[in-house]
Amino acid sequence: MDRLAGQIGGTASHGRLHPMGEPFDRRIIEVGDGHQIHVEQSGNPDGVPVIVLHGGPGGGCSPYMRRFFDPAHYRAILFDQRGCGRSRPHASVEANTTAHLVADIEILRHQLGVGRAILFGGSWGATLALTYAQTHPEVPMALVLRGIFLGSRAELDWFYGGGAARFFPDRWAEFQAPIPEAERGDMIAAYHRRLFGGEQGQEMRYALPWLIWENALAGLEIAAAGHAPPAYARAFARLENHYFANNCFLEDGQLLRDRHRIEHIPAVIVQGRYDMVCPPGSAWQLAAGWDKADLRLVPASGHALSEPRIATELVRAMDGLRAS
Repeated sequence: MDRLAGQIGGTASHGRLHPMGEPFDRRIIEVGDGHQIHVEQSGNPDGVPVIVLHGGPGGGCSPYMRRFFDPAHYRAILFDQRGCGRSRPHASVEANTTAHLVADIEILRHQLGVGRAILFGGSWGATLALTYAQTHPEVPMALVLRGIFLGSRAELDWFYGGGAARFFPDRWAEFQAPIPEAERGDMIAAYHRRLFGGEQGQEMRYALPWLIWENALAGLEIAAAGHAPPAYARAFARLENHYFANNCFLEDGQLLRDRHRIEHIPAVIVQGRYDMVCPPGSAWQLAAGWDKADLRLVPASGHALSEPRIATELVRAMDGLRAS
């Protein structure tokens, strides 16, 4: 989940978001299975590494993501996950699972000569950060997570099974409209049939309502995007639907069950109080009993990275870690 990664206009507790700057390194890394991932590094080449995990799945990275990290202190590493952004092949779901993405982070880390690192991710990026950390608990120095999504069946049912629709009946009706009434009992499956029909024109037509439904709920003060580049929308919708149709390639409850593997790692969890995409219950469950977790429930805020209070709190978290 989480497509809205750009258009950040908020201010941080110590002033505005950090200057964007230009990457000091851009490269393509071969990760196997015919996939190539696009990687960029910005900030201080000798600084503390931060591996940035974007949302979606399929959202890709935005240049604005660089602005959460003090460029004098951090070495920010952004990459587009398999099948999206500038990674290739575009919109491909072949050999594209959570386990593949975890393995890609290891390939990237070794190729860039990165040892321990901070993991920074929101929404699906938080899911991936938690999965990676539980697989490689020796690597993360800290976790900075936003808009917690645990990849559970209950969370998917909330968003695609009518839960969130009780708050947005008009948007839900628009999301359902392209689907025949007989198929509306399982919206993920109904869209899956159309997003993987083999005809790109049809796939693009169904990608946009998938994208608009999520965007409509992403922020309290952010208008839903009524359009997006067709290729982007197709990649985002296909990848996200592919993961959700397969329960994110996780066992239900896995990330809570295996939390004991990462309880030695400090974590800051930034959660919008009124997040309708990933409601705060998941963040509360994740943090409960985790002594090193600092849960920050942000008032008057929803899901999007671009919301001013969310952005402020994330910068505060990263600035705070400079002294640790």
